[in-house]
Amino acid sequence: MDTNKKMREYISAFADGELPDADLELALAALREADGRQAWSLYHHIGDALRSEPGQAELTPGFAARLADKLAAEPAPLRRPPTRPPTPADALAAIAPAVAAGAEALNGTKLGGAPLAPREASVADPAPAADPGPATVKRL
Repeated sequence: MDTNKKMREYISAFADGELPDADLELALAALREADGRQAWSLYHHIGDALRSEPGQAELTPGFAARLADKLAAEPAPLRRPPTRPPTPADALAAIAPAVAAGAEALNGTKLGGAPLAPREASVADPAPAADPGPATVKRL
């Protein structure tokens, strides 16, 4: 466990007013040390910069150049290839096989073909099923 990191977390939570009372003594003990006071000062500078108006933050000389150098050294982010948004035609194409299979099941024919031969009646199925007629497709 990194004790120094944990102490900085206590100091940060204390500075933000989010430290539980049970950890208050640990944070105050950390503030007695030079590292703790430095962290306290740093967290307050960060807070001041975040709350300030744009352009009012004081930056050290050369900050922009150092930031640009660090950003240039970062690897380029991975990007997905651009895709076109789906269209209603894409959605219809995706369900077309199911619609065709359903139509075949309803009227007993293959699309564009002749009706299938009727099934033989069996003991388990004594009565032939009524012919529902040709399938219809309802437009939405």
